[in-house]
Amino acid sequence: MQSTAEIGYDSRLETDVIATRLDAALNWFRKNSLWPMPMGLACCAIELMGTGASRFDISRFGMEVMRFSPRQSDVMIVAGTVTYKMATAVKRIYDQMAEPKWVIAMGACASTGGMYRSYAVLQGVDNVIPVDFYVAGCPPRPEALLDALMKLQQKVMKEPLLATLKQPGPALAQN
Repeated sequence: MQSTAEIGYDSRLETDVIATRLDAALNWFRKNSLWPMPMGLACCAIELMGTGASRFDISRFGMEVMRFSPRQSDVMIVAGTVTYKMATAVKRIYDQMAEPKWVIAMGACASTGGMYRSYAVLQGVDNVIPVDFYVAGCPPRPEALLDALMKLQQKVMKEPLLATLKQPGPALAQN
């Protein structure tokens, strides 16, 4: 007996096709490959290290690659007390980061100066660099930092990417 094969429309192909916007695809890649730079300045840095350890496992969100070079980082996590002497270094490191870049202020000291109301302590890192997310606590638990990182991922997904790229100037368009 000879079997006959039907030639024509194959409905199985529909399940293998994904349609999306280029912005959405690129933002999905960016969202799942954020590289944080730990700016550990005080006791909150211990909780930041705990977030990267096996119990809380920051790698579930694609952020396991902690970079200590500002040129290789996307997210600066300022964890701890920022003194005026250290504020200039934090600002310089932030300026060295490539765009797009985000900042998370981790803990009461990084957000508002915490319990240190003195001449030497900056009353919030947002006085020198823009902060995207604040994590409350003294020190905050790793779950709170993970929550801020997930909110950052949601923010990255909503950002327009292609519209912000520089268009060629009039000199380039004429050539």
